[in-house]
Amino acid sequence: MTNVAVIYYSSTGNVHQLAEAAATAAEKAGGEVRLRRVAEIAPDSVIAATPDWAKHVEQTKDIPVASLEDIEWADVILIGTPTRFGLPASQIKQFIDTTGGLWFQGKTVNKVCSSFTSTSSTHGGQESTILALNNTFYHWGAIIVPPGFADPVQFLPGNGNPYGASSVSANAAANVNPENLSAVEFQARRAVEIATALKTGWAAAV
Repeated sequence: MTNVAVIYYSSTGNVHQLAEAAATAAEKAGGEVRLRRVAEIAPDSVIAATPDWAKHVEQTKDIPVASLEDIEWADVILIGTPTRFGLPASQIKQFIDTTGGLWFQGKTVNKVCSSFTSTSSTHGGQESTILALNNTFYHWGAIIVPPGFADPVQFLPGNGNPYGASSVSANAAANVNPENLSAVEFQARRAVEIATALKTGWAAAV
């Protein structure tokens, strides 16, 4: 079994939708999947001032919070984040910053990693966000598996990002379209397939 951790942050639900679709696709591809949200670090007063944010926090409160054990357990790590000025959200960064101990012990080496995002506008920093997140994977010694243009779904309207699946939400919430979901599903399947092939190859080589 290939272990898959889908770790994400979402304030109003768009990245959450992508993460759920990725988790379902990874499971269908033969993975054992953990869907995990990172801890919220924004002040309660700020969250309460945005109804869609507060609603989403309440709706997803039962989803387990990501831990370092999830990183160590996983063969595949899919990370989703909204864009904040062309960068990953601080909540995702805060969680990543806790992985130094695992990195130091070599426990992040050869993990298969891939990332996805959502922005509020077209050209709103999707690619720069994914590239910034991927810097972590270089340091981890991980194997980055992007979607590329390896499937026809990448050529559908609203897709076409070879770095990682992404959506554009002109409004606050619920703007992930079916094409975006298909793209992240393909990305998850591809990551699981590559990780499974690597595990099989390494097992045969020892």
